[in-house]
Amino acid sequence: MALAIIAVATAGLVAGRLSAGGTPKPGASSATRAAAGAPTAAHRARAPKVVASSYSGLPFPSPSGRGMAPGPNLAPGSDPSALPGDVLIADEDNSRLLVVNPAGNIVWQFPGPGGPGGGATFLRPDDGFFTPNGKSILATEETDQVVSLINLRSHRMVWRYGTPGVPGSGPNQLSNPDDAMVLPNNDVMIADIKNCSILVTKVGLHVPLQRFGIQDTYCYHQPPYRFGSPNGAFPLTDGNYLVTEINGDWVDEMTPTGKILWSTHPPGVAYPSDTNEVSPGVFVTVDYSKPGQVVEFNSQGQLLWRYGPTSGPGMLNTPSLCEPIPTNGDFLCNDDSNDRVIVIDPRTNSIVWQYGHTGVEGTAPGYLSGPDGVDLAPPYSMLIRHRSTIGVPPLKCDPTLPAGSCTVFAP
Repeated sequence: MALAIIAVATAGLVAGRLSAGGTPKPGASSATRAAAGAPTAAHRARAPKVVASSYSGLPFPSPSGRGMAPGPNLAPGSDPSALPGDVLIADEDNSRLLVVNPAGNIVWQFPGPGGPGGGATFLRPDDGFFTPNGKSILATEETDQVVSLINLRSHRMVWRYGTPGVPGSGPNQLSNPDDAMVLPNNDVMIADIKNCSILVTKVGLHVPLQRFGIQDTYCYHQPPYRFGSPNGAFPLTDGNYLVTEINGDWVDEMTPTGKILWSTHPPGVAYPSDTNEVSPGVFVTVDYSKPGQVVEFNSQGQLLWRYGPTSGPGMLNTPSLCEPIPTNGDFLCNDDSNDRVIVIDPRTNSIVWQYGHTGVEGTAPGYLSGPDGVDLAPPYSMLIRHRSTIGVPPLKCDPTLPAGSCTVFAP
């Protein structure tokens, strides 16, 4: 996501049906052009199918918001039915993870009253994703140079990669890590921003297994040899990965062996962040700028849809991640410097759910401070939605890659 926090937006709650801005999706661009109301079959088909599961092992119930009344912690006009379950929030400037239900109630929090335990610190988590088995969360503490695996039931940190407070490129070292994800085989893929590369390790280890990119400090667009400050490597349904490069506004599709299939510019974006897949061949990125944008596009860089009000309560201020909600085609987003997490309905270009007071930092229920990451609770979470198609790196390099662009380390 971001390397720095930019100015905080003006204060003020969203009112009424929340906020609207920009132009709803045109007819030729997306199946979500359906009129506001119940989603059509085409609308629901945009995202990967979710395998039904109760995930009863979660320490919180995660019910659908359909039929729920909005609680006092939500912005007025919020519609809980926009969410199929609970929402994980990486509340960065408050150094905590929250799980909030569709009505706006906090149902889980880390650290708990006793802290993270074991004498460990937990500082400024900027991302968090549920693991493919739904039992843990992998959080990225970018400015503390570590990623931490947290067991949901025990509230304990069970593994950490990186040396707290010490950036580097050697074993058990990272340099501004971002968007770390546990793969189905317990490998961990990490966008290692200031090392200009993508790192693979494994839960339980403190050494790298593989690195995509030369790993140096000259972060410009030259994949697969190096990457321009990569801030995300997200799984695609074709088994490959979508890498976002901040420098130069680039997005690349990379195979699990490091081959680059295509690169494109998300259209009209100054600072791309955390690009991920909406449906095969359709991608969404956010523009970490003020005003910010949410942009949907294809592999040729053609604009399919844009949300980007330049003023008013709908304006975004350095958003860093939007991911599709598979049950209705809406987008769950964190709007960092507006201190809020929101749901955007692309059919109406309006914010239909909001947790956090716009531009007002706080720690009390209903308040956030610089939230920098979101994920839906299982079974709708990013990695569970993609679990059946995630391409696990075979710890081999594509033979066509230039020398130095891919390294497999001795086990």
